Amino acid sequence: MPTAFVIPENELVERFSRSSGPGGQGVNTTDSRVELRWNIAASPSLTDVQRATLLTALESRLTDGVLTLVASEQRSQLQNREAARARLRNLVAEALAPPPPPRRATRPTLGATQRRLDEKKQRGRTKSLRSQPPAE
Repeated sequence: MPTAFVIPENELVERFSRSSGPGGQGVNTTDSRVELRWNIAASPSLTDVQRATLLTALESRLTDGVLTLVASEQRSQLQNREAARARLRNLVAEALAPPPPPRRATRPTLGATQRRLDEKKQRGRTKSLRSQPPAE
């Protein structure tokens, strides 16, 4: 399954608004906050397998099949647009990446098991020495 694809520009919806936080007049007059939306459920650029994988992997971040990302860290709208798109790229690439191979279960070696039991016995001996001697 090829995971590299391009999200067409016309599938992305951007909305701009005023950013919050410190910044004085610049924050009060500039619409630098970017809200990037991509409708995964209705995207024609995805295969059915890719769509199902993305909908499952990003389930907690979706609202009615739409992924919404917000960027307001930078002062300029252009930098926030680039940050939101980079975040989208990373999210999609991570979600479509194949899962890691399963862990192979291994047994501890006989030497490791023996060392563990010896340490337990020594610990028990140490603790028994701390107890009060029996009253006569």
